[in-house]
Amino acid sequence: MPSLLNKINSPADLRKLSRSDLGALAAELRSFVLDTVSQTGGHLGSNLGTVELTVALHYVYHTPHDRLVWDVGHQTYPHKVLTGRRDRMHTLRQLGGIGGFPRRDESEYDTFGTAHSSTSISAALGMALASKLKGEDRKAVAIIGDGAMTAGMAFEALNNAGVSHAGVSADILVVLNDNDMSISPPVGALNKYLARLMSGQFYAAAREGVKGVLKAAPPLFELARRFEEHAKGMVVPGTIFEEFGFNYVGPIDGHDLDSLIPTLENLRSKRGPQFLHVVTKKGYGYKLAEADPVKYHAASGKFNPAEGFPKAVPSKPSFTQVFGQWLCDMAEADERLVAITPAMREGSGMVEFHKRFPLRYHDVGIAEQHAVTFAAGMACEGLKPVVAIYSTFLQRGYDQLIHDVALQDLPVMFALDRAGIVGADGPTHAGVYDIAFVRCIPNCSLLAPSDENECRQALTTAFRHDHPVAVRYPRGSGAGVAIEPRLSEWPWGRGVLRRRGQRIAILAFGTLLHPALQAAERLGASVADMRFIKPLDSELVLELARSHEGLVTVEEGCLMGGAGSAVLECLAAAGVAMPVLQLGLPDRFIEHGDPVKLLSLCGLDAPGIEASVLKRFGARPTLAAANA
Repeated sequence: MPSLLNKINSPADLRKLSRSDLGALAAELRSFVLDTVSQTGGHLGSNLGTVELTVALHYVYHTPHDRLVWDVGHQTYPHKVLTGRRDRMHTLRQLGGIGGFPRRDESEYDTFGTAHSSTSISAALGMALASKLKGEDRKAVAIIGDGAMTAGMAFEALNNAGVSHAGVSADILVVLNDNDMSISPPVGALNKYLARLMSGQFYAAAREGVKGVLKAAPPLFELARRFEEHAKGMVVPGTIFEEFGFNYVGPIDGHDLDSLIPTLENLRSKRGPQFLHVVTKKGYGYKLAEADPVKYHAASGKFNPAEGFPKAVPSKPSFTQVFGQWLCDMAEADERLVAITPAMREGSGMVEFHKRFPLRYHDVGIAEQHAVTFAAGMACEGLKPVVAIYSTFLQRGYDQLIHDVALQDLPVMFALDRAGIVGADGPTHAGVYDIAFVRCIPNCSLLAPSDENECRQALTTAFRHDHPVAVRYPRGSGAGVAIEPRLSEWPWGRGVLRRRGQRIAILAFGTLLHPALQAAERLGASVADMRFIKPLDSELVLELARSHEGLVTVEEGCLMGGAGSAVLECLAAAGVAMPVLQLGLPDRFIEHGDPVKLLSLCGLDAPGIEASVLKRFGARPTLAAANA
């Protein structure tokens, strides 16, 4: 049988197919997505769960004239395939290839760039009202998951969308893709509400009973399906979404094209705010992913679909694992410790802590702002909260960090995972701004360990500091150093000299210490492991300034306002004028790709550091230096 998928180069081609062909197309599309991710890695379960929904949306809506806005965007691989990028899917998440999330600069069908959650309703509402203002007849659709609906921003948008604006109502459809999952298992009152709604026995029995009778008469069955949304009020109580001013329809099976397409056709013809509740299964059509949606949320690399993800080979621990073990050990030592995560239990290494200390573990859902202020409230009552959060996601709670934690000088500790370049997830997930945005806040401190053992020590040091403090550490494994089991602390605010050299001193912040040491061996330079970004070890900086001709700062973060800037401020305050070379990430968004390659392209590997130093300060000194 000839492939249907190979004929689809745009949604216009999809809309030429007969309705009877769409099921076969969806099966081909699901198989293609599975095969692609098995070769490139990437998000899997969420994409397998949106195949039919994607087909139906592009079949009914006149994309790209009508706007589809995908929330988070990690479920858009089927969308990418159907919108002209099928032949480039083998480059997914690779340097120079297509991104793993929607990007406006990649396709006109990617109407809004996403990767952080809960932005879709706001963006789609803006598009819908802009179209009204311009006199354009187009629809806007936001596709949001039940996990993303836990964020306050989603409800702010619902609150705004359900009212008229100067007498004009937005032609917007919100599709709630309810798969009972985000990344971690779902939490909160909204999930419980949706579960009750889906399991309403009276509605389910009435709907299925009528369907069974009418299937014997296909014309009546089709009429009943079209009529169902109008009649639902007789068997389903009013929903919270209707209270927001939306016309609520659902829940319907998100894998049933015979339900999806007529319902979407009806909703597209309606004016004003519409809300469609679809129920899907994460990993649908791939039994291994259906059975373990948490494990199969994303593939880190290649795998055989017939065998599933390969078993992890024991190796040196990741920084995330170091944090998870430290969290349990510190909780044993200090009963005041409580741990908070915004829906990233697995990603932040908190599974074991959750098992061992369930009453001290709090998953607040995808609600970073709430997570920070929630921690502040606990700190007010004498507890010691540890907020485990990716660097990129702390950006979403920045006002709360300043206003609710720092201003009140509360002892909240932030464990900033994924600091620096993250690789395949790209610029939306890179943790490159935390140095600049944390160190400028009064009362806040920031530590940057260089290896796994230093990470454990930094976490202990930070936890025992009774003020706001953050510890930043990267994704993946470190240098493979031995980890001391005791909970030892650093002297507060002090770095250490790791290599005594001549002429040039390299001040390394975080894990770039190791390529800095390699470069220093060839350069004959001194190297300091600074450890503290704030408070900066001013004594060490000034000592090195007095004994060297030039300083080099190295950090895996943005240069503007970064650790190098702190060194310049220190020198200026002391009235010291000397050449300083700042090495870090340039003033542009770093694309997705292999992190080792990306660091090399940014000049932050050993050869890059050496080349930059030679270019700025000239040839190597003739006298080689011994290690300190």
